[in-house]
Amino acid sequence: MTDQYIRAFRDGSKDDKVLLGGKGANLAEMTRLGLPVPPGFTITTDACRYVMHHGEAPPELEEQVATALAVVEEELGRRLGDPENPLLVSVRSGAAVSMPGMMETVLNVGLNDETVQGLARISGSPRFAQDSYRRLLQMYGRTVLDIPADAFEDVLDEVKADRGVATDVELDTGDLEGIVARFQRIIQEQTGEPFPQDPREQLRQSIRAVFASWNAPRAIIYRNAERISHEMGTAVNICSMVFGNLDDDSATGVAFTRDPATGTTGVYGDFLVNAQGEDVVAGIRNTRSLPELGDVMPAVYAQLTDIMEHLELHYRDLCDIEFTIESGTLWMLQTRVGKRTAAAAFLLATTLVDEGVIDEEEALRRVSGEQLTRLMFPRFAAGGDHHLIARGLNASPGAAVGAVAFDSETVIARQREGTASILVRRETNPDDLGGMLAAAGVLTSRGGKTSHAAVVARGLGRTCVCGAEALEVDEKAGELRVGGEVVARDGDVISIDGSTGEVFAGEVPVVDSEVAQYLAGDVDGDAPDAPDLVRSVHRLMGVADRTRRMRVRANADTAEDAGRARAMGAEGIGLARTEHMFLGDRRKHVEDLVLAADDEERHEVLDRLLPMQREDFVGILTAMGSHPVTIRLLDPPLHEFLPDLTELSVKVARAEERGRSRSRRDRKVLAAVRRLHEQNPMLGLRGVRLGLTIPGLYGMQTRAILEAEAQVRRDGGDPHVEIMVPLVSSVRELWEIRHELEEVRDEVAAELGTAITCHIGTMIELPRAALRADEIAEVAEFFSFGTNDLTQTTWGFSRDDVEAGFFFTYKDRGILLTSPFESIDQYGVGELVRIGAQRGRRANPGIHLGVCGEHGGDPDSIRFFEDVGLDYVSCSPFRVPIARLEAGRATLMAAEFAPHH
Repeated sequence: MTDQYIRAFRDGSKDDKVLLGGKGANLAEMTRLGLPVPPGFTITTDACRYVMHHGEAPPELEEQVATALAVVEEELGRRLGDPENPLLVSVRSGAAVSMPGMMETVLNVGLNDETVQGLARISGSPRFAQDSYRRLLQMYGRTVLDIPADAFEDVLDEVKADRGVATDVELDTGDLEGIVARFQRIIQEQTGEPFPQDPREQLRQSIRAVFASWNAPRAIIYRNAERISHEMGTAVNICSMVFGNLDDDSATGVAFTRDPATGTTGVYGDFLVNAQGEDVVAGIRNTRSLPELGDVMPAVYAQLTDIMEHLELHYRDLCDIEFTIESGTLWMLQTRVGKRTAAAAFLLATTLVDEGVIDEEEALRRVSGEQLTRLMFPRFAAGGDHHLIARGLNASPGAAVGAVAFDSETVIARQREGTASILVRRETNPDDLGGMLAAAGVLTSRGGKTSHAAVVARGLGRTCVCGAEALEVDEKAGELRVGGEVVARDGDVISIDGSTGEVFAGEVPVVDSEVAQYLAGDVDGDAPDAPDLVRSVHRLMGVADRTRRMRVRANADTAEDAGRARAMGAEGIGLARTEHMFLGDRRKHVEDLVLAADDEERHEVLDRLLPMQREDFVGILTAMGSHPVTIRLLDPPLHEFLPDLTELSVKVARAEERGRSRSRRDRKVLAAVRRLHEQNPMLGLRGVRLGLTIPGLYGMQTRAILEAEAQVRRDGGDPHVEIMVPLVSSVRELWEIRHELEEVRDEVAAELGTAITCHIGTMIELPRAALRADEIAEVAEFFSFGTNDLTQTTWGFSRDDVEAGFFFTYKDRGILLTSPFESIDQYGVGELVRIGAQRGRRANPGIHLGVCGEHGGDPDSIRFFEDVGLDYVSCSPFRVPIARLEAGRATLMAAEFAPHH
């Protein structure tokens, strides 16, 4: 049976995104709803995947396209290539996941030297026909033939300058005929071949180019950034052309059913009279606000707003709509659930709940931890003497400070050096994606809220100010001017406010956002005067907390950290690192421990350390109240607390040269540093190995913990302590240490005259521990997966070296979409976590399981941990709210995909 690679718009629905891509599925849905969609058809993503795997199109595709095209020709009474009554089509990409501006589009396919005359006759406008032809030549040349866009833009700019006009619309028929001739010469000169006069060859090559654009560098960069699979492929939509550039009763535009920057109800969007859709998105001409369409074409505007309301109710969400008006007739060219800012996501979700459109659980599904993170970013401080240099449109909110950069290459190079940049352009294009990803913010002098810069910046969460018309962007001179005066040069620092559209010279100070203040407990989310955004975040955090199965703890090493974590909603401490308690003034005691000549000296040092440790633990346990606190015994190699080998060697040598007697201790320390020096210390004498080789070390820490617990309990507290042994790989290691810790527990209980209950468990951070988890679980009361070290030891990566070294190469080449230290590698490290959890529970059904690496605050990782069935995640205090939100969403997703009986 022959594979079918074509679907007519009337034969699909919005549920067919994987097969038809987002654009094709939504065109089909609008057709199904009876909305005015030009006739057309979609080539499915199956065809693109065939091309990727075979290097050529499916053999049956050309015949299937011809058959589908014949149906469109019959419906419209026009034929592709007919010199008297030509059919023209657009060829547009459309992936299952929206990738705005990343792939190719070709409009007006079917025009040639003959059909352009036919189009002029039937339209009654030779100027329109020539304008459409030059657009085809320009787009086909750039998209299909890979001719640099500047080759065409330079001709347009030259002709406009010669005629003394500012826009393309002001060029007359003769001007456009001359431009068409010059564009054809450019194609001949650049390729050695004339522009193809056969419309079906144009169509074939345009389809090929759209498929090829799936793997264009900018598309790959975008998918890597958004973690979109490279295997999905794009659909291709062949749609009969309708013309927004036909006459002054024609227009094209983009509309949103609500403000994508704030979520506010209303009519938002941009349009241009006598233009085609690319003019609006590219930001080449500054657009008009959509409500103005009501003055220009009131009947069409009323029809459009009715359709917008219909679509929002149908999709139950903010919709992004592309439309064209041809001589007073409205046509719908696209709709999709619109990208929005983080603030708009929260505000809109709660608004739709209040309107009865969705329930609270659906509202929670529609926001994300990544969006919450953006809302926690600082904002510019109010007041102060800030030097305002321009105002534009508040396209994507946030406060961004950085050095001016006029091209993406500079932004990317500076990012790798650790310098923040603001990408400044007249208008961005899809090739600027790399720079937009690397930039702190984006500033353009042209374009509206629906321009490429605005749409992509909102999707990426980048601060963006668009259409700052007072700015003259001179990319060649590297200057930014206002009224002829230079206000900033390449490398100068500027500040842009994506919430107000303001642009300032220099660095503007920042303060905590209102959401950050609320999450830190400084603002009451229930208060009547709380900002709307804070109230929305508060409501959805409440939904998440009521919904989630997993508990959320924090990694905290001090009482201050513990208090901060608790204020942010932490339900315990999942990792208190005791090594941080040996820094500063206490380093000398660690040196003494290393230098101890016998058991007596060693115990003397441990006795000195005991009250210090006890005081530390009292503070943490007091701060956390009745919440559990997991304290990890000393983990890093002792040499980390000692002076650097090279520096100490130099110090001793110089002291000896000068005959100083003080060098005697230094010589002893130097000898110890040399004795403890390891080629690979992270795999050397650390963790449980320290406890087994330095008698009394873990016993001292355990005594300090248990005495602290008893003191807090005497003071009226209700502490719950868990003692965690690090870097265990064998059950024998844990058995030996547990026996020592239990002896200390019994001694403390006898001294205090009270029973002491403490739970003893281990970190699972080595592959062998995960694989032998069933044995270890017989001795441990809990596991905490240390996914930072587990990632290092599974991949054979040194975290610091990888992220400062070859990771960029791996990401650019698509080997890694994201750092495995940022989001858990579910198929390698994650599989070890799954194995460890399963085997541990099989041996000890009551064992408590958690994770304490930074993956505990990563949204994708949290969803994985929910699937594995961990009891809690633990992360830095700042990420606790994100983990709470994502744990709630993960519970909903798990329920959604659970098997139903």
